[in-house]
Formats: sequence, structure tokens, C-alpha cells
Amino acid sequence: MGTSKNPIGYGKELESFDKNLKTLINQLTQNDLLIVTADHGNDPTHKGSDHTKEIVPLMIYSKHFKESKQLEDQNNFATIGATILDNFGFSMPDNTIGTSILSQLL
Repeated sequence: MGTSKNPIGYGKELESFDKNLKTLINQLTQNDLLIVTADHGNDPTHKGSDHTKEIVPLMIYSKHFKESKQLEDQNNFATIGATILDNFGFSMPDNTIGTSILSQLL
């Protein structure tokens, strides 16, 4: 959908995503970490062409998770990188930003 101004199209895409998410989750292995997010908000009713300021979702799933949780808002994408590295047993390089939230999810 990109940055189109089509609220009905967005709704249809979300419905399609929801239908296919169960299939994707069923194909994950014990070692997989599914992360769903976006790089910016996009209000399809906004008249301008610039990005809008909605908070984007960050949904993370693993078969290791025992329950669903809602964590505090994260303020940068470095959290995602740090969490991916942590999942595979690595740490963020020195002098970089980003803190893993994996331990909060397990």
C-alpha cells in the first residue's frame, strides 16, 4: 500500500495480514523470533504527503514466550536490533545504542 491515501485498501490489507498470520506462526520453529513493526505511521486520511506521527506497532512472537505482555513504549529502532542479536546469543557492539527487551518477553 505504501503511502497511498486509501483507508479501505488499508483495511483490506490488514484483514489479509490477519488471515495469513496464523499460517506464518504455525510454520515457525522453536528458534524463530517473529517481529512485526513499521518504519513510520501513515494516516490515510491525512491530506499532506509527509509521514504522520502515529506510534507504530511492535509485535514480537516466539514459541518460547509463555504469555502475552504489553511492554513500555520503545523510543528507537535500535531496540529491535539489540533484541535480534540477543536472540541469537550476540551483544550490541560497544558505543552503540539499543537495549534488548528479550528478557522482558520470556
